[in-house]
Amino acid sequence: MQPKRVVLDKVASAAVHGKVAPRVDLGFDLPARPGAVVAVRVLNQKSTYNTLEDVHGRMRLVMPGDLVAGVLGFRNALHGYVGHVPERVAPGDVLNILNLGGVIGACTSYNPDVGRPYEVEVLGAVLHYPTFGERAPRPLVIERSPELERTELPAEVPPVVVVAGTAMNAGKTTAVCALIRHLKRRGKRVAAGKCTGVSLLRDTLEMRDFGAASTRSFMDFGVVTTSADDGPPVTRAIVAALAQERPDAIILELGDGILGTYGVSQILEDPELRRVLSATVVCASDPVGAWGAVRFLDERFGIRPCALTGPVTDNEGGAAAVRREFGIEARNARRAGDELTELVLAALEGGE
Repeated sequence: MQPKRVVLDKVASAAVHGKVAPRVDLGFDLPARPGAVVAVRVLNQKSTYNTLEDVHGRMRLVMPGDLVAGVLGFRNALHGYVGHVPERVAPGDVLNILNLGGVIGACTSYNPDVGRPYEVEVLGAVLHYPTFGERAPRPLVIERSPELERTELPAEVPPVVVVAGTAMNAGKTTAVCALIRHLKRRGKRVAAGKCTGVSLLRDTLEMRDFGAASTRSFMDFGVVTTSADDGPPVTRAIVAALAQERPDAIILELGDGILGTYGVSQILEDPELRRVLSATVVCASDPVGAWGAVRFLDERFGIRPCALTGPVTDNEGGAAAVRREFGIEARNARRAGDELTELVLAALEGGE
């Protein structure tokens, strides 16, 4: 069957490294694997969680009938959707948009706050022509970078600050951006990375908005959604790439929660990464969550955070509970970002 040419209404940010044009040819033999770029037609309308991030980082309203290029992948989000790539994908199949970045799969569970996901009809695989001058199309697949095969970090790496949290929406990106802003105001050159999660440009774009001199994410290395297996190699690749920029400090956001399935625990127990880890900031939503995170990090990895932040510090009641129970300072990243930065700097100078 000859390829079919269509004009897309939107290209999702998950496909940014596929360099998908608005007009594409579609094939009908689809590789059912993470990273495969597919074209779909939106079938339903939503009043919540109803936008899609495009390749420029703009959030665009999704409407029934829209033709969208997205990427097959999985998601396991407490406050969003849970879904996977089916064993077989064919034109006419109905799948779902699993995140704002256009990751597509079969949804098996959803959080009521975001409502049922968009349903989409699979139209075909987006094709590309890898051999110049030849009409020999291949399904476009975002492949993993060879850089992920490296196992060792450079001998010299700038101080690395890790920001982890109890779950998604615990304030990690807010904390990272506050640290970037206040370190920059002190004359520091800061690089930042998003190491785990599901494809989305928003967080690294925000890091740049707050003053990061350079940024990297797992998306830059061909990973659609991180897992326990690829969390450590992705993070090593991010640290190695950012270290080449010679910043004064590297700040890493570990997306999702410490107990999530995206590879955060595996990163924290990786020997090479532990060698360069200089300070850890924990974000939590409530005092019991903070208690669990502090205890888990201590018992599992021997890590003691230099500071706690997140919604638990939104007022003095939660912050006081943290200090009372753990003897760890707590500062709100939104209201006291400068003080939070001072705690991190003290940890770096003390070698904690």
